[in-house]
Amino acid sequence: MSNSAETSPQSTSKRPLRVAIVGAGPAGVYAADILTKSNEVKDGDFEVSIDLFEAYPAPYGLIRYGVAPDHPRIKGIVNALHKVLDRGDIRFLGNVTYGRDLTLHDFRSFYDAVIFSTGAINDAELDIPGVGLQGSFGGADFVSWYDGHPDVPRDWPLEAKEIAVIGNGNVALDVARMLVKHADELLVTEIPDNVYQALKNSPVTDVHVFGRRGPAQVKFTPLELRELSHARDVDIVLYPEDFEFDEASDEAIRSNNQIRTMVNTLTNWLVEEHAEAEEPSSRRLHLHFLHSPVEIHDDADHPGKVTGIKFERMQLDGTGNVKGTGEFLDYPVQAVYRAIGYHGSPLDELEYDARRGVIPNEGGRVLDADGNPVPGIYTTGWIKRGPVGLIGHTKGDALETIGFLLEDRLSLPPAQNPDPQAILDLLDQRGIEYTTWEGWNKLDARELALGAEWSASPDANGIVRERVKVVPREDMVRISRG
Repeated sequence: MSNSAETSPQSTSKRPLRVAIVGAGPAGVYAADILTKSNEVKDGDFEVSIDLFEAYPAPYGLIRYGVAPDHPRIKGIVNALHKVLDRGDIRFLGNVTYGRDLTLHDFRSFYDAVIFSTGAINDAELDIPGVGLQGSFGGADFVSWYDGHPDVPRDWPLEAKEIAVIGNGNVALDVARMLVKHADELLVTEIPDNVYQALKNSPVTDVHVFGRRGPAQVKFTPLELRELSHARDVDIVLYPEDFEFDEASDEAIRSNNQIRTMVNTLTNWLVEEHAEAEEPSSRRLHLHFLHSPVEIHDDADHPGKVTGIKFERMQLDGTGNVKGTGEFLDYPVQAVYRAIGYHGSPLDELEYDARRGVIPNEGGRVLDADGNPVPGIYTTGWIKRGPVGLIGHTKGDALETIGFLLEDRLSLPPAQNPDPQAILDLLDQRGIEYTTWEGWNKLDARELALGAEWSASPDANGIVRERVKVVPREDMVRISRG
């Protein structure tokens, strides 16, 4: 069938509504799932036909390429996403990049509505002197490396004995845990072999995590905090002078179970650490609070390379926020990892709020330069609301977006060529080696087989690896297209 955009539009009332979702992470999968399960579809008001596009050859987005491989919830989330895509009523098309392989014009030609769920993968900027020195890294880049992202270099310079991690969210704890944990403990995860070898040879002895505010204002979760204590041969070090609480802190501890749990855990560790075993561990994880980064610096003996970091000591102001004290502290470190948040990236032909890193929208309806909704174009997930919130927020976010799409469905600009085969013909015509759900199952089986092969090898020493992640994009595509 012709894939020409010149075909006259077909009324959506006589055929399934064609919807494209760009981004196959949790936000995109949840949006697809919510739409297929909506009352309007279940009651037979209309049919829907969904294509889920992904720039990588594999699905799951940030769950595959943005969460530490030893995260305790990762398997459960992957299993939930797998069940949705394995039903067969949502078509997965991987290795297709928006803005390069397909344009907005293409999507409008083949779909009645497009939902962008491209997430946020870049590091939020830290504007202090020395951030460009050798040894200063973005936490998101490090996460991409240890998660085997196909588009980042395979090696990473793990040369520092003392490391600073700036941030007090879950990503900062993930980064710190991966840096300080002994590599053999990670063999039960899906880390690629190049990551295992590099971490095994790391000379690190001390990792320092710094947060601007106090223990009652941290942004990580109790689960992430508890994970720190599970690392073998790693001592957790805390500092009594960092345990400051103001009126707002006391109220938060009283009224919020999660904050109370975390503060209790931290204060218990503070009390217990001096009474622990006499045999010190070979590595230490230091948790610092009330430290605001001022400058990353080098020295005369190591020009251009990180040799230390300066902080201003902060104090709580009664509201849970902080103010500077004028006291400055220096820490000798040879590497700094910035983990202060993610930031979204602009998308071709769509407005972009550079300050917030999002697509301007109202409840998921994408807005044009004048602030008016663009017919048929929607967004969900972090590129909609900014990189905040956990998986539960992503579901609620998708529910809002799909609600507006359903409200608009009778007035959407109809696709000129809604035949599901037409978009495949166009991809073939352009030489795009797209991958499918069947292809992902092949790749999934291959990664599980690599884990089994490793586990049966003479080097395994009884360690069972469930899977080993395939990293090179060309290998992922070749296996998937098989």
